[in-house]
Amino acid sequence: MKARYIYMIFNTLKHVMGELRDQSDHYLLDPPLLGELITALRGLGYSVIGPVVREGAIVYDEIESASQLPVGLRDRQGPGYYRLEERGDKAFFGFVVGPHSWKRFLYPPRVKLFTVSRKGEVTPNNVLGKKLAFIGVRGCELAAISVLDKVLLGGPYVDPVYSAMRREVFIVAVNCTEPGENCFCLSVGTGPEAGSGYDIGLTEVVGDGVHYFVAKAGSSAGKSLLERIGARRATDEEVSEAAARIERARTLFRKGLDVNGLKDLLYKNLESPVYAEVAERCLACANCTLVCPTCFCTTVEEVTTLSGNVAERWRRWDSCFNADFSYIHGGPIRSSRMSRYRQWFTHKLATWIDQFGVMGCVGCGRCITWCPVGIDITEEAAKIRQRVLEVSAT
Repeated sequence: MKARYIYMIFNTLKHVMGELRDQSDHYLLDPPLLGELITALRGLGYSVIGPVVREGAIVYDEIESASQLPVGLRDRQGPGYYRLEERGDKAFFGFVVGPHSWKRFLYPPRVKLFTVSRKGEVTPNNVLGKKLAFIGVRGCELAAISVLDKVLLGGPYVDPVYSAMRREVFIVAVNCTEPGENCFCLSVGTGPEAGSGYDIGLTEVVGDGVHYFVAKAGSSAGKSLLERIGARRATDEEVSEAAARIERARTLFRKGLDVNGLKDLLYKNLESPVYAEVAERCLACANCTLVCPTCFCTTVEEVTTLSGNVAERWRRWDSCFNADFSYIHGGPIRSSRMSRYRQWFTHKLATWIDQFGVMGCVGCGRCITWCPVGIDITEEAAKIRQRVLEVSAT
């Protein structure tokens, strides 16, 4: 009994000491210091990429100052629905995710592979990476980058383009305090708080006459940068307030994906009538794969100059929703929309796990928002589960 109490006291002290060590990595940034952070990153040679407003949507592009961020805006989303509106405050990150993902900078939509001259000279296009700093990476997006790392760096065949672009990336993550209508990261374990992999993690606290960021250093480079711009240590109250905002966000999710036994469920129900029903609505437009932060399918194309003296081979994003994607001699393997939807759906939620050890979906909800007919991946998974229950009950 005495040993048991000693063990309990030891674990309590261990937990408290861990909290204290964790606390020492928290800093306080007021809004002007966010601008100083961006300036400092640019001074270190980084191209700073952050959220900006373009044509009615929040997308990612190079920025030079914090004033270019979507200050005071939120995004309203639903199945097949996206609109921006004023928040009524000065929040820098009062939105969730738009049609862009960070994949477009690490795994470009179109890249030249090599050039061939009529003389037979082959010139490979050796992609040179550059220093990139990502500002505003959400927890789901950070998880998506981790998934791409597994796919494109972790196997026996490393993608040279991704490797070059990924080499020098500084990540400033942002914890979500207000999940969007289509977000379901909580149910797949990727949010609302950003996991590991960032250099600096921000939690924005705005309202009731206060506006500041609690910044957590996730790397030595992040800690060094925070101290360089003069960020002070955050107080216990400031850290607690930021943590409370994240905890409150966990209660605000409207969507969820039941992942319990999901892989086996899909494997056992490949002929579910749900696939035929959703195929009646699906346009096979490939929007869901283009906005997805983890889809990595590509194709190659050749182009020649008008003189015919030079030919180039380019790699570009492709989608399993395109009929030609599964084309082999004699025709496409998946000729129907139903088979193509099933391929995408089961790969995201099941076969991806067998291939790479993680699920291919990070719960960002983009595929729901940007589907023209509002197909919802969480609802379709729930329908398959419900059909199984109905059959077993008869």
